[in-house]
Amino acid sequence: MTQAADTARTVILTVDDDPGVSRAVARDLRRRYGGTYRIVRAESGESALDALRELKLRGDLVAVILADYRMPQMNGIEFLEQALDVYPGARRVLLTAYADTNAAIDAINVVDLDHYLLKPWDPPEEKLYPVLDDLLDAWRNSAYKPVPSTKVVGHRWSARSSDVREFLARNQVPYRWYSVDEPEGQRLLAAAGQDGQRLPLVITPDCTVLVEPEAPELAAHVGLATTPTADFYDLVVIGGGPAGLGAAVYGASEGLRTVLVERSATGGQAGQSSRIENYLGFPDGVSGAQLTDRARRQAAKFGAEMLTAREVTGLEVNGAARVVRFADGSAIAAHSVILATGVQYRQLEAAGCTDLTGCGVFYGSALTEAASCQGQDVYIVGGANSAGQAAMYLSRGAKSVTLLVRGPDLSASMSHYLIQQIGEAPNISVRCHTVVEEAHGAEHLEQLTLRNTVTGETERVDAQWMFVFIGAAPLTDWLGETVLRDWRGFILAGPDLTADGRPPAGWELDRPPYHLETSIPGVFVAGDARSESAKRVASAVGEGAMAVMLVHRYLEQS
Repeated sequence: MTQAADTARTVILTVDDDPGVSRAVARDLRRRYGGTYRIVRAESGESALDALRELKLRGDLVAVILADYRMPQMNGIEFLEQALDVYPGARRVLLTAYADTNAAIDAINVVDLDHYLLKPWDPPEEKLYPVLDDLLDAWRNSAYKPVPSTKVVGHRWSARSSDVREFLARNQVPYRWYSVDEPEGQRLLAAAGQDGQRLPLVITPDCTVLVEPEAPELAAHVGLATTPTADFYDLVVIGGGPAGLGAAVYGASEGLRTVLVERSATGGQAGQSSRIENYLGFPDGVSGAQLTDRARRQAAKFGAEMLTAREVTGLEVNGAARVVRFADGSAIAAHSVILATGVQYRQLEAAGCTDLTGCGVFYGSALTEAASCQGQDVYIVGGANSAGQAAMYLSRGAKSVTLLVRGPDLSASMSHYLIQQIGEAPNISVRCHTVVEEAHGAEHLEQLTLRNTVTGETERVDAQWMFVFIGAAPLTDWLGETVLRDWRGFILAGPDLTADGRPPAGWELDRPPYHLETSIPGVFVAGDARSESAKRVASAVGEGAMAVMLVHRYLEQS
């Protein structure tokens, strides 16, 4: 395949607030690369982000982003940091003056900067093109090299269509969305021989047509690994959130044959977070998707297998082996298992919410829907960090964001830095002592009935978007009586199993359970699924690493 064919829809984007400089950069880029790449220029960080989001929605690829450092409202580093969330694989270049070289060096750590160029770059044949040639070569040889995109045809207000888009987005699968109401959507339906009664329709890069696909079928057809390469491993990690990814990285890097099993998409709840600002080593924050992508690539680099869309339904002990059973009846076994299944948001019990889930009512961030909230009134239910992070993210484009909090204020469950940011945001308001009584709408959410828990008064408000972040239910029901859990379903481990000074029933070893070991020897728990865990990304990653250390200790003594 020729380079021109490879890069037909690939973009090099440049942003500079000085119109003269902007035109000069674009001119030099077109002179060298205009025949094989599309050159897109913008004159502000905001307009460049809008352009990137539009390119993303259209399924276009971005190979290189060049940004001027000294821009008002949003400097080049701030822009590149946000651009990283949209196109994590694009190579990033900062244009700077000699006086700003220290800022450029700092940006290498903040946004994984690939290069910085001093202005002026004349002659471009010596100072610009060689750098760009190397970056384009690196991009073409990376995991983000041009690939045909999956096409999704669906209805705007369809829960299943929303689920498919979210699944593809969270698994970093390039796709293009077509509404069934648009001419191109109708053309794709006709080409697939479908009448649009069953949606969504998914057309994979090899032209396979999938109608209303479930996650395992979809994963298998878009290039995600769903089948283990072996029957027996040293370590099976169940769950791909921060704890599971941490365990996979440390397990594989320390020589254990490791497989991670995830039922949906790696990242867990943290992977849906628009901005995590209190994670060590990221002073300017990092998005959940960005952190997840790095962790997944890191685990793969060390040789960990990662299976997607595989639901675990059982855990058994067979002598020294720990057997993990899947929903399709198959199984794998290992010397040890780490349970990192995490938690999920509790369902809102208000009338009407179940019918409107995916049609204006969403659990978690549902970041694929954020672009549609531009200029809209958005309601967020919950008062913890995840709700605050979503509020800050959505407030960038929404007309207004209203946080609905059952308690008297945000201080009980939200970090101080987020409370400060929310207080300073002009279009975010907080309604305390407020719950959702009912959701109204025919095909999609149209109104909410809110109730004040102190006065009992109700109010009906117009609302097209509601994102719910209430409570955390552990994903452990599938374990049944296999391991001991507390009354809420969280897994007991270590000292919690020996609170009365005696080992748990059925424990046959001479030693007590290790710190993160469950009531089954060789089966450990890490992260939010553990009883009394801290429910923070950093602690989950730490527990994943610690669990691997304890796995080594268990294997040495077995």
